[in-house]
Amino acid sequence: MSSLLDPTFFGTAFVTLFVIIDPPGSVPLFLALTANQTGGQRARSALRAVLVSFAVIVAFAIFGSSILRYLDISLPALQGAGGLLLLLVSLELLTGMGSSAASTEPDVDVALVPLGTPLLAGPGAIVATMVAVRQAGGAGEKLAALALAIVAVHVVIWLVLRFSGAILQVLRDGGISILTRIAGLLLSAIAVQLVADSVIAFAKSA
Repeated sequence: MSSLLDPTFFGTAFVTLFVIIDPPGSVPLFLALTANQTGGQRARSALRAVLVSFAVIVAFAIFGSSILRYLDISLPALQGAGGLLLLLVSLELLTGMGSSAASTEPDVDVALVPLGTPLLAGPGAIVATMVAVRQAGGAGEKLAALALAIVAVHVVIWLVLRFSGAILQVLRDGGISILTRIAGLLLSAIAVQLVADSVIAFAKSA
């Protein structure tokens, strides 16, 4: 199995995407936006939201490098920008400012907007995916690990949203809040590491 994919790269990509997307932290907003739906409708909304998020992230994983080349953006610049962006997201998680419910138009499927994007496939997840693709450097083992990590993360997201009612009853608001703060702490460390790697890369190229 390790010859087919890089387990270390898989673990890094999975943890990074997981803490950025923060499935447990999405549960309260998901339940609020689907409050008027039946159990079956809520399950379908969870599936549609996950599929939208998966499609958006895969699209940027495939075409992100082409976009960077067209705009003449280097990997260190992307890492620095991504690190700053993730730092802002982590501060929102740590302070609880990122969970305010967004207003939506009545005729818009909430599974598409804001659940699928930007709640799940937000700027942080997109930037992290593009950085991971660049870090893979075309290595088949790392690309396979990244692909598996993206699939695994979205499977976890679907499970969390699909059984969100039961999860909320077990963890309560306090448990969700604690998990969100832990995710914010881990994400802030990842953000600082990205900025540090960017500074080191710029210093070496100078």
